[in-house]
Amino acid sequence: MSEAPPHPVDPIRWNIALAALFAGLCAVRLTLPSALFFDEVHYLPAVRNLLDLSTATNLEHPPLGKQMIALGVLVFGDNTLGWRIMSLIFGTLAVFAGMRAMWFASATRAASVLTGFFLITGFPLLVQARIAMLDIFMAGFMLLALWMCAGAVREHETARWRLAIAGVALGAAMACKWNAIPLAMMPGLAFIIARTWQAKWHFLTSNRGWPIGGMTLWEAAIWLGLVPLAIYALSYWPFLFYAEVSGNPSGLIALHAQMLDLQTQVLKPHPYQSQWWQWASNWRAIWYLYEQADGAQRGVLLIGNPLSSLLALPALAWCAWAGWKDGRRDCMALALLYAVSLGLWIVAPKPVQFYYHYLLPHCFGMAALALATQRLWQRGERLAPAVIVGGSAALFAWFYPILTAAPLDGEMAFLRWAWLPGWR
Repeated sequence: MSEAPPHPVDPIRWNIALAALFAGLCAVRLTLPSALFFDEVHYLPAVRNLLDLSTATNLEHPPLGKQMIALGVLVFGDNTLGWRIMSLIFGTLAVFAGMRAMWFASATRAASVLTGFFLITGFPLLVQARIAMLDIFMAGFMLLALWMCAGAVREHETARWRLAIAGVALGAAMACKWNAIPLAMMPGLAFIIARTWQAKWHFLTSNRGWPIGGMTLWEAAIWLGLVPLAIYALSYWPFLFYAEVSGNPSGLIALHAQMLDLQTQVLKPHPYQSQWWQWASNWRAIWYLYEQADGAQRGVLLIGNPLSSLLALPALAWCAWAGWKDGRRDCMALALLYAVSLGLWIVAPKPVQFYYHYLLPHCFGMAALALATQRLWQRGERLAPAVIVGGSAALFAWFYPILTAAPLDGEMAFLRWAWLPGWR
């Protein structure tokens, strides 16, 4: 008799433990600084106007991320905990969802656990999970959607409810920031391409074959097309009740034209603006905070882990090669997700861009590094995986104080971490 095929055990307990660790690391000094910092000064006034439905402001961004911040303020009050608690929750969701997506995509425990490890120690997700900005909500919803899509492809019997959740999450991601729109289109496009390849001329009616047996293209279009659009539109419900909306748009279409104008307007140069290649090379940082605050010199630096962020680039190249040469769908998916999420900023007509726009590409890069590290281990390599994991952890520990507003020992303390001119 032939041996039973390998059946790896679901790493759900490791996933929960790592997500809890991330939440604990984020919670340290979450309420410091006690005043608004960096882009919180734009979003909190808009949140307060939302709560009293007075004037719609910050119209250049969709409303759902601000509604998430408002929920935290409603529950915990208009204070530092209320401002930032929902970011912590969605950052934790992003870590957990990223690990679950990798488990369903690769069916390997090590890749799932390593994905969580690299997301935690990679820096940007931690920093964004501790500040009241919109990007973390977009990332949380997007990684939730990818988890559900990967699970639907792996377990066809659960596909219907998983794609329903994915559709809601895709719409919510777009309703937080428009960055998510190209990625939100990918699951539906992938379904169309795969079903057309499998069913040829019967692609519109066939429910057989990859990616999900038993589901027609028409049904997938509901979950991955109509549902996201409906959720996105529903997120604009506050505009029915605002006392005043800047510009007085006559409807949802006019409002979006106004939003697009605000997104593409030529802004004054900003000292922290940067370009996509500086994000990928980890060359240009942003100091969210560096000043006397709450009785001490404190700083918050947004930058990638100096080791894992750079190693992600050859890992992504390997993923693209393995996807093409060996037919590894998990590798190819990560390479495409990274290319699409970064490619948006290469062609986007937004004149001033910042490192935090790299959040989603960074997440995909960390997942690619997890797959590449696992592959090195499978090949019998031991030193390289140990250096990658140990080095990433050591650098995270070294930078942790400057990621979390720890008290510093003077005005020049930033030089301990500002190794490159672009980090100053």
